[in-house]
Amino acid sequence: MPPKQVKSKTAASVDRKRSKRGDGDDLTEMGDGTEQDDWMQAKTLVKPEDQLELSEAELKEEFTRILTANNPHAPQNIVRYSFKERQYKQTSSVDQLAVHFALDGNLLHKDSEEAKKQFNRMGLAETKEAEPAEGAEPSAAAAEESGGEGVPEGGAAEGGDEDAALAPATKAGGKEKKLTNQFNFSERASQTYNNPFRDRATVTEPPPRASFSSNVTQWEIYDAYQEDFEKQEKSKEKKVIPGRKEEEKSKKKFQISETSSDDITRVETAAKIVERMVNQNTYDDIAQDFKYWEDVSDEFRDSEGTLLPLWKFSFEKAKKLAITSVCWNPKYRDLVAVSCGSYDFMKQGSGLIILWTMKNPSFPECFFETDSGVMCLDVHPQHPHWICAGFYDGSVAIFSAVDKRDGAIHRCTAKNGKHTDPVWQVRWQKDDADNNMNFYSISSDGRICLWTILKNEMVYQDVIHLSLPDISAEGPDGIKVATTGCGTAFDFHKQKDYLFLVGTEEGKVHICSKAYTSHFIDTIDAHNMAVCWNRFHPKIFITCSADWTVKIWEMKDTMDKSEGADETRKPLFSFDLNNSVGDVAWAPYSSTVFAAVTSDGKAFVYDLNANKYEPLCEQMVAQKKKTKLTHVEFNPTYPIVVIGDDRGNVTSLKLSPNLRKMKAEKKGAPPVDEATKVQREIEKLEKILSMVRNQPTEATA
Repeated sequence: MPPKQVKSKTAASVDRKRSKRGDGDDLTEMGDGTEQDDWMQAKTLVKPEDQLELSEAELKEEFTRILTANNPHAPQNIVRYSFKERQYKQTSSVDQLAVHFALDGNLLHKDSEEAKKQFNRMGLAETKEAEPAEGAEPSAAAAEESGGEGVPEGGAAEGGDEDAALAPATKAGGKEKKLTNQFNFSERASQTYNNPFRDRATVTEPPPRASFSSNVTQWEIYDAYQEDFEKQEKSKEKKVIPGRKEEEKSKKKFQISETSSDDITRVETAAKIVERMVNQNTYDDIAQDFKYWEDVSDEFRDSEGTLLPLWKFSFEKAKKLAITSVCWNPKYRDLVAVSCGSYDFMKQGSGLIILWTMKNPSFPECFFETDSGVMCLDVHPQHPHWICAGFYDGSVAIFSAVDKRDGAIHRCTAKNGKHTDPVWQVRWQKDDADNNMNFYSISSDGRICLWTILKNEMVYQDVIHLSLPDISAEGPDGIKVATTGCGTAFDFHKQKDYLFLVGTEEGKVHICSKAYTSHFIDTIDAHNMAVCWNRFHPKIFITCSADWTVKIWEMKDTMDKSEGADETRKPLFSFDLNNSVGDVAWAPYSSTVFAAVTSDGKAFVYDLNANKYEPLCEQMVAQKKKTKLTHVEFNPTYPIVVIGDDRGNVTSLKLSPNLRKMKAEKKGAPPVDEATKVQREIEKLEKILSMVRNQPTEATA
């Protein structure tokens, strides 16, 4: 090959590269023809004057940087107005997108007029026309256009435009000329999993439809009015049956009363819930103390305890009345029933029965107003909404906390066995053989009555007539008349329900039985006021009186009485409280713990197992002077007591840990059943009583 041809081929390749670079410039600048020398100029680095001088080690040191998708320049406190809430709110979503480069471009169809103009401007139209068919040799016309010279075989065209010679060669090789891209643009895409769509449809019965069409004219309107007028005339002609209107009125009134009562019940329920919520927030500190507070100081005093005051229940209508009895509800442990009356026979008036709950100390859960003072009450153990009550006028009555009645369901009168003196105590008993509810009552007239509740009435039966055989009064003509005893209190045995104690004003305590109505099993010269059986020991009971003392007694067997009758008249324990004792009660959790209240406003708690002579707690409960405490009662579940006074107030107090100590169970020991617990309590009390029985005289505190 001649060297000239080689040289011309090399020059053609250089020109081809330049032409490609020039085509790219033309494409970028839309054919304006910028200078090519600017791209080929050498670039020199210019060092800034304030550049930091670093050593070789500092230059080689690597710094790790973590790239995050968050835009550091994005604002974090954008506030927009919320039309829904009508206020400005801070938006949580912040746009993290940052645009570094944006270029607007356009696409043209290659066959459009605008594309043809650009092709002509860039000189691409001539090359397309000059391209021969694949495998054919270039024509002479194409050679003349390119430079006027033919293309020799095996070589390139000499002189002229070399691009024209290169274009057919490129096309002949099967490669199409592509426009260069000045930017390295790579596009990536990923396909994510689309959750499948689920359609759920239900078919319902369409509502019934009826098509109605009619023409309204003047005569049709007239006919409609005539028909209505005739119907009115016929209704007037109907005969009026006497009594029909009254029945319809009564039915309407009954329906109206039913609907109004339902509405009132709904409103009452909603109001009660809201009231309890408000009280829960108001008395939250007391509720926390009731649930969690324990007196830490009890750890440093072994034989002393305290009473923490909790809720105080007071009612406006009961301010001038005294609390005459207190009874916890056997099912709802937070509900306590109290009766209000007066112990002063010169100031007798109306009475109250109030049901308080610890969930709402601001207002009673339920209350009943009576025309006579209520002296006692009791809640049925199986039906907790039934309440029996005794009144100062000698009557007894049954109330229901469920029925929305203002008065009693049943109440006795002078025709059906009403007492002639105040009723001092009532007690529910087990249902009889016919499943009829019944209860006992005791009064100052000397009668102990059994009341049985039938469907529509309440019948009575005299069980015992209290009498004084040693004392007789002289009647007219010197006839001796038997004197009637005055009963003040009674209590039924916890295990043997046929045994019960009767306390009298004469200071005697009779041990009676339901089977023997003519005489007593035993009689003890004790004192009057309250009597109470021990909850665990079957032979131990306690009494209190206005003579300032509290005494603990033991019921002897028949054999023991015959051997030594004088010993039964002596109490096992006697405690002097320095004031008139209003009430005494055994604790439900221990056989040796009992509490008493006095007329000077103090409460006493004793534990014979810890101290047989002194109380573990002696605390002033009444806040005002000359306030007398009348009754005390332990809660059967929670470690609290409630105490009533003669001003109509009921105070709840929590026992400290020393006042309710229980025998600690060994670790890993199986749970103890109820019978075992009762046996342990009996053994604990028997251990103390055995020491007292051996002493020649009674233990006096």
